[in-house]
Amino acid sequence: MKSEDGKEEKLLRVGELAKAVGKTVRAMHLYEELGLLDPDGRSEGGFRLYNTSAIERIQWITKLQAIGFTLAEIQGFVREFRDSHSGREASNRARDVFVAKVTSIREQLAQLQMIENDLLEAVAYLDSCQSCSTHLAPSECGSCGHEGHNPGVAPRLFAGLSSTAKAEPRREFDVPVTVLFREGNN
Repeated sequence: MKSEDGKEEKLLRVGELAKAVGKTVRAMHLYEELGLLDPDGRSEGGFRLYNTSAIERIQWITKLQAIGFTLAEIQGFVREFRDSHSGREASNRARDVFVAKVTSIREQLAQLQMIENDLLEAVAYLDSCQSCSTHLAPSECGSCGHEGHNPGVAPRLFAGLSSTAKAEPRREFDVPVTVLFREGNN
């Protein structure tokens, strides 16, 4: 097969293509089943053959997956693009999909930023606990007034943890292990 510049281009068998992109042969077959990848032909032995543009296609699919698209979404996206009546309609559809993904990613980033802030606040609070007495019980951490902390005021992430540290009386049970299992579940 000749490439666009007229040079003879080596076609890749499915295993060679999979190796070149770091995927499995099964992934290549799945992409083909979903209409995301088309072989350029078959060998005399019936093996699928792909030109090197298939590598770029798989890298494109991989990038969309990294962005957060599922294979089903990519399949629908490709189908809508192909089924458009004009290039303008196709590009508008692609733009709409990308704008929606940007909006979704920005929402995720905002949520991750809040999580990061909560974690940093908890770490800063806990850094001051490093010089705390080793004689205090974990149950005292929730209402700590030591090391510059205000009693009862702790970052949300740590407050949730320290509220579970309330001292409860330890209960000892003298039950044979066999009693803890139903018959037939051993």
